Amino acid sequence: MVFRSKVDVFLLILIFVVVSIMGTIPLLSLYKELPFSILLIIAVLFIVSGGFVWWYGASIQYVFYKEYLCIKGGPFKRRIPYQNITKVSPTTDNFTGYKISPTDKGLELWVESANFGSIKVFPENKSEFIAELRKCCPNLEIQNLK
Repeated sequence: MVFRSKVDVFLLILIFVVVSIMGTIPLLSLYKELPFSILLIIAVLFIVSGGFVWWYGASIQYVFYKEYLCIKGGPFKRRIPYQNITKVSPTTDNFTGYKISPTDKGLELWVESANFGSIKVFPENKSEFIAELRKCCPNLEIQNLK
């Protein structure tokens, strides 16, 4: 089963615009000193960087496989074996986990093999996500979820 992450489109657009502006301002001051081809290459690099952030932020999904939960975002993947997931609890942390959005509450998965012990996820439908996680992890401890 596949769950998509909530996407904060406003924040993604803001990041894309800020990256573009940060790339354009230095180029404007150098347009007389550098050849056009160099300016074009630098401008394209900033646009590609902004596009990469957009791709990553807009494509995050959580896929339940037979043996593990896979978190995908852009070119990145993280496989979490179900036996390593010990607990799930609500989280209100901002700018954390596999999501670029401070506007919503998510879930914190406590994983034995994770850095700092937990991974924060923000599925669109939390109740269905938890139900599917409960099927895959029968010994899962669920804390303070409504």
